[in-house]
Amino acid sequence: MDRRSFIKKAGLAGVGAGAAALATPAISQGNQTWRMVTTWPKNFPGLGVGAQRLADRITAASGGRLTVQVYAAGELVPPLQSLDAVIDGSAEMSHGAAYYWQNKSQGLSFFTGVPYGMTSRELTGWVRFLGGQEIWDEIYDQFGVQGFLSGDTGTQAGGWFRNELTGLDSIKGLRFRTPGLGGQVWEKLGATVTNMAAGEIFQALQSGTLDAAEFVGPYNDLALGFYQVCKNYYFPSFVEPGLATELVVSKAKYQELPSDLQAIIRDACQAEYDNVAADFAANDPRALQTLVNEHGVQVRTFPDDILQAGANAAKEILQTMLDSSDPLTKKTAESFVSALNIVRQKTQGTDSLFIQAREKYFQI
Repeated sequence: MDRRSFIKKAGLAGVGAGAAALATPAISQGNQTWRMVTTWPKNFPGLGVGAQRLADRITAASGGRLTVQVYAAGELVPPLQSLDAVIDGSAEMSHGAAYYWQNKSQGLSFFTGVPYGMTSRELTGWVRFLGGQEIWDEIYDQFGVQGFLSGDTGTQAGGWFRNELTGLDSIKGLRFRTPGLGGQVWEKLGATVTNMAAGEIFQALQSGTLDAAEFVGPYNDLALGFYQVCKNYYFPSFVEPGLATELVVSKAKYQELPSDLQAIIRDACQAEYDNVAADFAANDPRALQTLVNEHGVQVRTFPDDILQAGANAAKEILQTMLDSSDPLTKKTAESFVSALNIVRQKTQGTDSLFIQAREKYFQI
């Protein structure tokens, strides 16, 4: 997709939409309309489309008793203020990524992606069956909201770089867009790290404000047009092994809903988490072919010294959180590590061995 065409389609609705959105949610004959603000551009592949699909699932499953109206990044609030909009009551729902809010609690980063941490399937095992959701609820209780996993990109791409990385020395002073704990890892490796919303990254690369950026992977990155500035595309990410998006709802308003509507929100999030994963599994490879064959992108892997230094930095950061004086951060880190040591047994002892065997023996 041509970036200019995409951005044009994803253009902000402006003041009119914002003014309408600020009106009190409609409640008529038991029906309600909730506002979902997102961190994604309108019609954004995978993530933005997934947010809209989630809203449509809830609306359809509730028979219109709970209609969810989606506002793309900037239509009601700036993208990285989406959670605050739910906290202050400007919206009932937000769709984004928990590590965007790590300034509120370091523990939130664990529910998006941890460097050298869980894959997306492992993450769901922790959240759904090994106590992760309960700890997540404790963190968000401080802000009067409730979080649900809502989407899954799988293991992400490592990022776009103007110049080829020849080793650790290539990173010194690099101006790099990457969020969360992964950003802290890259800072330890010598990069100058910033976070910005999806729609702002291309301009920062084009103007030279950034030297490199990572967002998600081929499906999203093709639409955002990063290949027009950078040609070196690194795989895989070692800081985003299984990114999850979240739906956050006002806890008070959620608890006021009838139990069946609460279940519809919860179950729709789980269904869409899996559906987004399928979307990326199908479309990331096709987008990568387009990037390579039509736009001359060079696919590369990180040098070993970067991978090793990244692992060392990740362990240092995780140990700091295990030793944190903040009880919830410490509790989250301890639960995550305990669960990782359980779920990785299947991934490494079964899944990865199968992948190795298929790669070696089964080519058709």
